[in-house]
Amino acid sequence: MPPLTNPATDRVAAPTAAPAGLPTADDAVAHTLLNCLLREVAGPEHQTAVDRGHLLLRLPRRGIRLRVALRRTSLIGAHRFTGPVAERDGDGWTEIDWRRLAELVHAELTLRTGVTNDEFLAQVDAGHRATAAALAARADGPLAGADAVRYGTGDWRDVYLASEQSLVLGHRFHPTPKARTGDPVAWQEYAPETGAAFPLLLLAVRAHLVAEETAAPDAAAPLDASPVPVPDGFRLLPVHPWQYELLRDHPGLRAALARDDIRVLGTGDVPYAATASVRTLYTPDAFLKFSLNVRITNCLRKNARYELSGAVALTRLLAPVLDDLAARFPGCAVLREPAYRSLAVPGPDGTPDTALLEGFGVIVREGLSRRLRPGATPLLAAAVADEYPAGPAHLSRLPAGADRATALKWWAAYLDLLVPPVLAAYFDHGLVFEPHLQNVLICVDGDGMPAQVLLRDLEGTKLVGERHADTLAALPAEVAGSLAYDAQRGWDRVVYCLLVNHVAELLAALADRHPDIEAELWREVRRTLRRHADRYGCPPRLAALLAGVPWPAKANLLTRWARKPDRAAGYVPLPSPLAESVLSATTRATR
Repeated sequence: MPPLTNPATDRVAAPTAAPAGLPTADDAVAHTLLNCLLREVAGPEHQTAVDRGHLLLRLPRRGIRLRVALRRTSLIGAHRFTGPVAERDGDGWTEIDWRRLAELVHAELTLRTGVTNDEFLAQVDAGHRATAAALAARADGPLAGADAVRYGTGDWRDVYLASEQSLVLGHRFHPTPKARTGDPVAWQEYAPETGAAFPLLLLAVRAHLVAEETAAPDAAAPLDASPVPVPDGFRLLPVHPWQYELLRDHPGLRAALARDDIRVLGTGDVPYAATASVRTLYTPDAFLKFSLNVRITNCLRKNARYELSGAVALTRLLAPVLDDLAARFPGCAVLREPAYRSLAVPGPDGTPDTALLEGFGVIVREGLSRRLRPGATPLLAAAVADEYPAGPAHLSRLPAGADRATALKWWAAYLDLLVPPVLAAYFDHGLVFEPHLQNVLICVDGDGMPAQVLLRDLEGTKLVGERHADTLAALPAEVAGSLAYDAQRGWDRVVYCLLVNHVAELLAALADRHPDIEAELWREVRRTLRRHADRYGCPPRLAALLAGVPWPAKANLLTRWARKPDRAAGYVPLPSPLAESVLSATTRATR
């Protein structure tokens, strides 16, 4: 096998510091594809090397060698890249664009798996178009709240919303993080990256055709605000205007409108802002999570029937557990989802039409003021941890970006807020949280230091089936099946979301600002886990984590290639940075 490097001809680019601005769409897409290749394919197959400021990567089934300059290496292989990708060409290197790289990935995965995916290249292209559109929109002017960061004033709404709308590049370990079905021109007015805020479309639905569940008497109140009277015998159903456009020609909807079972009242008078998930909209009083018949990254973003009922069921069932966790860990709270509402228009078989029930289903999520500590400013964790400084919530704008000592203090405080309640939920209550970066808000005090974390989105929250058999048996089978994980699958989700997706990425942002402290940051993660084990017990899974067993990293590229839904995603092993021997060796190497 030929070597990955040729010292006689390779030219080396010196690593650079943390980026000062956003990359081009071309570089962003290429680097994301490389991240996926490195984590899921080349890394596990031992086809990579770091040599003189470059990552070298081989596609062995094609005999292709690739190279990209490094800004910084990472203890877990989540390196930072800079500049274009190059392909080995004889004795030298030739720069290639993102299209060529996508074609190489396509060819390698076809040979590796024995199957092809005729959607893949189009999805990468859609992601590139969406990224380019988002970057162009950002170039036209800053979002509200992007100019100044004020902590502890109580006036946090602008900077919070700017954090939600700052993710112009998305998940850096997903092959198509910004891919969306449809023309970018069609969705830009509803996209968080463009700072979208718009009123809802208001439908009046005959009361007997409304599907609704609530966990408390007034839980559905955010769905009842209307600037126009609702006719007697009807109830209000707010609708995402994009979703209405997508479903307006559905025969069942057209028939219900013709029968006067549904009336279009017009639009509301309150603008709702798009958050990072696109379909969840924000006002200070509540979040509304709508369905969208749009594939975003990997999935069609609809609220399935079982997810509508499951959100309310979890809110009701988990109240004692969440209260216990809040009492034990007062720096962490969960935004609950106490109501949903939708259409129950009969289909041809006389039962509610599923496409309409799910397509117009809207889940109510508590507003931030319900759980936010006084004086705290909420910031989307994904915006804080972004590789690039795209908004006012970026780590570089917080005290942790200032100096080494403050960064370590900030990090220790944050880990102490986030990690213990997630572990206690799993080990003490058989409850699986998915605290990935887009599901967590970092709430900082007047000095910009961590004061609270808020967890959100009950769609990813599950019960460990072995611990909750009786509770699950009392629910409808479809709902129970969607709410349960076995113990190992639940642990894999906890470790992936908490450590791989969240802690490792936020740590990477800190290491960008302070490259000399990466090992110390990981030691603090280990100390946090050790303190929890010493205080609350050290079950075998936690003991293995502390011993440095590999971590499960979600295989987004291979999942997309196999055209599987997210719930069927597999994992690849990621070397752990927590083993004492690894940290000790790193310390010796950097002295």
